[in-house]
Amino acid sequence: MRKGKFAAQVAHASMKVFFDRIEDEKLGGFFGSDENVVTICDFTPEMDKWRKGVFTKIVVGCEDLESLMGLYNNANSKGIPCALIEDCGKTEFKEPTITCIAIGPDNAELIDTITGGCKLL
Repeated sequence: MRKGKFAAQVAHASMKVFFDRIEDEKLGGFFGSDENVVTICDFTPEMDKWRKGVFTKIVVGCEDLESLMGLYNNANSKGIPCALIEDCGKTEFKEPTITCIAIGPDNAELIDTITGGCKLL
């Protein structure tokens, strides 16, 4: 994957982990007005702390899709906020391709139990 593509995929993941927990709720209104829309953010305390802090990110790699999915499923089963990114395949991959995941923000020690064996990139 090109460096720029790699950077974009990682950026997508770090944003999606938050966007997946945001919903707009319409409270009523006339003629489709957006005046009465409330945005609800279901952020964990760790996500809120991260959002207001220094945006720490650690980028690690794994060997293959099976390993990547194992990391994602492990984080998901432990209730850690996570997001899976699938590139739509319009440029580099030519077909939809899972490229990366975001795990966290959450307790660093808990995340390390999942990603601690991965290589730093």
